[in-house]
Parts: sequence; C-alpha cells; structure tokens
Amino acid sequence: MNYMIKRVIAYFNFGKRLLWWLIHFWRFKKLGKLSYFDNPIRITSSYMSCGKNVYAYKYCRFEGIASYNKKKFTPKIIFEDNVSFQQNLHLTCANSIFIGKNTAIAANVTITDIHHPYENLEIPIELQDIHVSSVYIGEDCKIYNNAVILPGTIIGKHCTIGANSVVCGVYPDYCVIAGAPSRIVKQYDFELSKWIKMESNKLK
Repeated sequence: MNYMIKRVIAYFNFGKRLLWWLIHFWRFKKLGKLSYFDNPIRITSSYMSCGKNVYAYKYCRFEGIASYNKKKFTPKIIFEDNVSFQQNLHLTCANSIFIGKNTAIAANVTITDIHHPYENLEIPIELQDIHVSSVYIGEDCKIYNNAVILPGTIIGKHCTIGANSVVCGVYPDYCVIAGAPSRIVKQYDFELSKWIKMESNKLK
C-alpha cells in the first residue's frame, strides 16, 4: 500500500511539473523540460535561460534589472541542468549570473551582480547609480543557508560554500569556502588524493 501511495504521489508531482512547464515555457528565454518554479515572489522570466530539471522552491526572487536611474542594462540569468534552489532565494541581476549544472542552493541565499555605491554623501545610497559585475558559479557546487554571493565572484567546480558566508573574489575548483569575509578553508590535493586544510589560503 505504501508503495502504491508513493507511486501516486510521484506521478502527481511529475504531472504538476509537466503542466507548469507547458504553461510557462514560452515566457522564458529558454526553459528546459521539467524545470519548475514553485510560486516565486517575483520572476522576470524573459531574462532567464534554464536547462533541464531546474527547480526552485517557494518564495524565491529571480529578478533581471533592465534599467536603474535611467541607465539601461541587459541582464542574463543562466542556469544549467539540475540546478536547484530552496526557499527564499534573493537573486538580482543587471549584468550576468551563471550557475553550472547540478549546483544546489540552500535556503535564504542571496546572489547578486549589483553593488549600490555609497561614496556620494549628497545622494541617498539607494538613488545612486549601481555598479555591476558578473557572477559565475561552477558545476556540482553546494551553497549552504544564508550565504551571500557578491558581484564579481567566480566560484570553480565542485565547491562548497559554508552557511552564513559572505563570498567575494575568485575561487578555484574543489574548494571549501567559509567565513565573513570568506576564505578557502580546504582544497582537494590530487597528488595526495585528499582534502587539505588551509591557513590564510595557504596549505598547512
């Protein structure tokens, strides 16, 4: 009986995702089969290109910013196959955000390629012209809860981002990245065939 119930639920979920895809695929720049966004707060789908089986849980924000203070932008939001997002993602893009295949994003994560300058004391921060710099997140990564990925960040393949990290900079493949500000705490050594602890981004 339990097996039958599980099969019914699986068929129901498959049907729900397929129906959603059939209704919405034309709104996106590209939407791979069985990709599914579960009731996001805000989504600007015309700037998004998604591979197959991309999934986003409830209350996510995917927003491309095409203009700010009369300046025009051409946002590109690209997710490869099997990228997943848990609840409350905050993603804003005016330039380019790329996330590679099989990368999983946990709850309450922020990813943005936009910086709000503060230097001009005569203009409120929110009213100053934004600065933008692309974000690249490689394939097979895992980003844990409450992490913040800032403009200009490049994260390599098979990296783990620790919970509550504030990430800005360039990080190579096969790293564990944590902290605020973040740093590399482990990196895989192929000669030794094991993960090596780091101190101040240098091997111990």
